[in-house]
Amino acid sequence: MKKKLKVGFWEFIARIVLKNRLFILGVILLMTVFLALQWKNIRFSFTEANLLPDNNIINTEYNAFLEKFGEEGNLIVVGVKDDVFFTPKAFAAWDKLMADFKSNKEVDLVVSVSDLKKLQKNDSIQSFELVPFVDQKKITSPEYLKSIQKDLFQNMPFYEGLLFNKKNGTIRSAIYLDKKIVNTPHRKDYILNDFIPKIEAFEKETGIDLRVSGMPYIRTLNAKSITDEISLFIGASLLITSLIFFFFFRSFRATLISIVIVIVGVMWTFGLLGLFHYEITVLTALVPSLVIVIGIPNCIFLTNKYQQEYSSHGNKARALQRVITKVGTATLMTNLTTAAGFATFVITNSELLKEFGIISSLSIISLFFLCLIVIPIYYSYQPVPKAKHLEHLSRNYTRVFMSWIEKTVKYNRRYVYLVAIFLFLISSIGAFKIKTSGSLIEDMPKNTGFYKDILFFEKEFEGIMPLEITIDTKRKKGVMKLSTLRKMDDFQKTIEEIPELSKPISILNLVKYSKQAYYNGNPEYYDLPSSQEQSFILSYAKNATKNSKNNLMKSYVDSTGQVARITTFMRDIGTGNMAKIETKLWDKANKIFPKDRYKVVMTGKALVFEKGTKYLLDNLVSSLLFAVLLISLLMIFMFRSFKMVVISLIPNLLPLMITAGLMGYFGIPLKPSTILVFSIAFGLSVDDTIHFLAQYRQELTRNNWKIKKSVFATLKEAGISMFYTSVVLFAGFSVFMLSDFGGTVALGGLVAITLAFGMLSNLMLLPCLVLTLNKSLANKQEFIEPKIDVLSNMEEEDENLDK
Repeated sequence: MKKKLKVGFWEFIARIVLKNRLFILGVILLMTVFLALQWKNIRFSFTEANLLPDNNIINTEYNAFLEKFGEEGNLIVVGVKDDVFFTPKAFAAWDKLMADFKSNKEVDLVVSVSDLKKLQKNDSIQSFELVPFVDQKKITSPEYLKSIQKDLFQNMPFYEGLLFNKKNGTIRSAIYLDKKIVNTPHRKDYILNDFIPKIEAFEKETGIDLRVSGMPYIRTLNAKSITDEISLFIGASLLITSLIFFFFFRSFRATLISIVIVIVGVMWTFGLLGLFHYEITVLTALVPSLVIVIGIPNCIFLTNKYQQEYSSHGNKARALQRVITKVGTATLMTNLTTAAGFATFVITNSELLKEFGIISSLSIISLFFLCLIVIPIYYSYQPVPKAKHLEHLSRNYTRVFMSWIEKTVKYNRRYVYLVAIFLFLISSIGAFKIKTSGSLIEDMPKNTGFYKDILFFEKEFEGIMPLEITIDTKRKKGVMKLSTLRKMDDFQKTIEEIPELSKPISILNLVKYSKQAYYNGNPEYYDLPSSQEQSFILSYAKNATKNSKNNLMKSYVDSTGQVARITTFMRDIGTGNMAKIETKLWDKANKIFPKDRYKVVMTGKALVFEKGTKYLLDNLVSSLLFAVLLISLLMIFMFRSFKMVVISLIPNLLPLMITAGLMGYFGIPLKPSTILVFSIAFGLSVDDTIHFLAQYRQELTRNNWKIKKSVFATLKEAGISMFYTSVVLFAGFSVFMLSDFGGTVALGGLVAITLAFGMLSNLMLLPCLVLTLNKSLANKQEFIEPKIDVLSNMEEEDENLDK
């Protein structure tokens, strides 16, 4: 009875695992089946990433805009820049293509040159009427087509910037999808299975290269790229980490069980996504690969410990028991700190990051239990390791590397400190050079056709990212007052002066077009009516839209006539440029729209994304501090020493500073993807620290509190595993650099670099700090686990196993 009371927690766990092997494997199988059944609930995201909290004022204003004017991201544009467009064959094919689009129930409206309407005055009913711009009976005549080309470019300023670029001769059509399908799977099915095949058929028939863009189109192809990369990442990370594992251990059995464990972990991850009904986004798509990259190091530590123990005493049962009892706490803490690095995203209040943090942290903890339980059970059924499987413990390159580490720590500590201080100072200078960036398309795959089309429309039509401005006149029918229209005209001139913004579209364009139509289509009269003209011109415009299905004002004025909408489109610009543009627009708006009479709101997907990026940047420090705090609390719980927490943080904060410095020197901006680097890398880098200090604690008790002897014994015992796992993590995260997405490439590369510096820091700087401060750290009360004598428990277990 007395012995049972002295049994430690991990000794108790080891007994349960090894005595109930089949039952535990059965439970794991049932859990795997249950989570696999949840895959049916997996969905892919059909909207852009919203990085702001739901109750943020920016989101509130954007949702209010959608409620009043409907979904803004339903526009697809099809452009062409080819001299043969205004020829009978090409124009007829274009006409047929647009007619095909109009016949689809998924399309709400098509605005194209082939079926363009123009305003024409009808004095008999004192109204304007819409008449066809193109006479379909004459489109077989080349001369007629040339004449309408000239008429369009010279006499239709209303459509300039919307349907054509007068300077470059580019033509495009605007296709508005049904707003009900824009954020549903139906949109993806329509674009991939109907819309794109029609575009390709037109190109094949005419030989004309069409350019296609617009938010629904971009979102669909971008989401397809994300889903295509999931299998790439899973396959590549599994292949690379498995090859490295086999290279280190030269054992097919050890490699096989590691592969099986991480595959089950990936299945659990997908199951958790389905169980919580989370969407697969550009972030959650990375989690399965992260599970593989993080799971293999767990397998390395446990496999390496088993082989070290067996090599030491040749007792398989004792080695299996020691796998759990010796590294159980350390492995648990490393996985908890890694999970904590991801869990910090939960405090951002961003649903996107919150879901990523929850799924990542739960997957990592689940994977820990899988590794800790399955590996000892698996080896309990396998023959003992052969001599060739143990050769890696004394392989030449690892021995040389660890020998160099030991000599550096023993004889060149001052140089280690000097290098660390130098790197910190240089990196600090670089960190101040980091710029920020927030763009909807910056991280999109650059080598795809849809990205090149985005650049085409940015050049020809000043961009495709919508920026929406609403002006509330605070009184019904206030928009159509001439004083309001003049203020809007003044404001739109400011928009036109900004090179990053396109020509704005609003009710003002229609009023100007009405005056031009009143004067028989003379483009010189495309302007606001004077005070004398307003009464009859505005009455004509109102009569033109009365009881009409083609109400031209409905999209740019609300039903009460109180709120006006101005739409412009932006080029791909960074956060800093967007802030300057926003400031300029607000300065003008505040000057001409008094707040007591007007309420101006700026919104749109581009602005929401930019604000979301800024929100993340503002929360970066708090998120990282929370990660440091959370991991520090875990370290205090483990070591019962505040001094050890401080010592352990230094080698892990230095790599983060080096990474920040590299970002500054190489011009890598802070953006949603690179913001994640610091919390993830910190959580992973601390793993080596925990393994080192956990082993150091055991060595202290074993070596009668002799500091130097314990430090170098720790390097020999845990150093190889730290080296192996760091190599696997480096290679695993480098897999993400295969991505076509710039953000994923930056995330993988920066985390890999940080972990490489983290390994060197933990193998060299951490032992040096422990040795330098040994007088204040060699304290039994700070290192020995309360109420549990670990070594005596192990000795008693060994006696039982020997018997």
